[in-house]
Amino acid sequence: MIETWTEEHDVLVIGSGFAGLSAAIEAREAGADVLILEKMRAYGGNSIISDGGIAAPATQLQEKHGIEDSANKMYDDMLTSGLGLNDPLLVRTLVDTANDAFEWSINYLGVEYLDRVDIFGGHSVPRCYTAKNISGATIIKKQIQKIQKLNISIVYSSFVKGLICNSAGAVCGVVVRKGYDYMNPDKGSDIFIKANKGVIIASGGFSSDVDFRTLQDPRLTKSLESTNKPFATAEVLRQAMEIGAETEQLSSIQLGPWASPDERGYGVGPQFSEYIVFQYGVIIDPTTGNRFVNELADRKTLSDALLSIGHPCIGIADSKAVTTSGWNIDHGLKKKVIRKFDTLDELALFYSVPIEKLAKTITDFNQSALHGIDSLYGKPFIKNSAPIKNPPYYAMRLWPKVHFTMGGLKINDKTEVIHTNGTVITGLYAAGEVTGGVHGASRLGSCSITDCLVFGRIAGENAAQ
Repeated sequence: MIETWTEEHDVLVIGSGFAGLSAAIEAREAGADVLILEKMRAYGGNSIISDGGIAAPATQLQEKHGIEDSANKMYDDMLTSGLGLNDPLLVRTLVDTANDAFEWSINYLGVEYLDRVDIFGGHSVPRCYTAKNISGATIIKKQIQKIQKLNISIVYSSFVKGLICNSAGAVCGVVVRKGYDYMNPDKGSDIFIKANKGVIIASGGFSSDVDFRTLQDPRLTKSLESTNKPFATAEVLRQAMEIGAETEQLSSIQLGPWASPDERGYGVGPQFSEYIVFQYGVIIDPTTGNRFVNELADRKTLSDALLSIGHPCIGIADSKAVTTSGWNIDHGLKKKVIRKFDTLDELALFYSVPIEKLAKTITDFNQSALHGIDSLYGKPFIKNSAPIKNPPYYAMRLWPKVHFTMGGLKINDKTEVIHTNGTVITGLYAAGEVTGGVHGASRLGSCSITDCLVFGRIAGENAAQ
């Protein structure tokens, strides 16, 4: 047991992404003295580079656009995508409070969203909302403004090396490497910070931790890129495991099927592939010119289908699809991740696709679009869908990248971390991507921010008690 603490606070929050900042805000609003520990030199983690998409059912924005939805529909969609491996209680908690979290972000934080509601693969109705500027930074910056207003301190370059327990097994503090340098981990010195009420782990996932992720899924070697920042690693998760924390579904790791091998990291291509191609266009195998999957399937289905082909495939849409979607793809065109062609023949020549096969694929798809039924793969034709016949045509190479880790620390609906013996680890809470159970085998698009806001807020409220 530590005899001399360097400093002490009521609540310690590890991580400054969506979940960590939400937790800190709620803990402070509940009257607690809060300190946020961030291992990097700036706030935001992976949250700040996300596209700012959040999902919620039965919202005012859906009502405005004439969309009928319910918490029960979203619950069913999440369990279907998760192959029933989700923790039903956590899913129930998420869907029942998602709208409240969405409204909290608008009315309390002041986040502005685009006046549109989108549908992504696996959702049965449009229920996805995008923050202005199409960036998670829009939400993070509003959270930071609130953090500053509430006088909550964030200490940067502070790497949590270990969780400290008292004689009863309750978490009562942390060991922190102060002055931590990601490029030089030995730099800095250790201090001991006491938590009088609780420690909240909101350290994110481990998509960039090649060693740890390949232990869970041997396919995910360094040959597969990640959309995450390079510091999205598993250290704090491992530290919780060392004091007996239970984990679940660590091998459930999501690949982003909308990624392109022609750019690093998340990039700009996904705005075209996920928001335009998957919704209005087709994906083809360049060696055959054929479709092979429902483009609006969930992420796991799409990624598995792409991997089964064994090489990058091509996403195709026309000018009408781009116009209908309302998204600007100029940045992707400028970077040459997205390519523009006057004719399908030009497209086929560029990507070495058999033109006759491609022409037949597009003709068959167009016939399906006219009849409103995709007899080949069951893709639903959403509102404003149309045949692909309006040049110019746009295309992008697609290949999955490691994107999100569904598995993590086992928590209950109060966000308390569960011990391997089935009891609660007193004083330890977790929220966001570091946890498991919420998404099962595959997370639906836009549900990550919802997860972080919902459970981050719950963690903050409970830790402050």
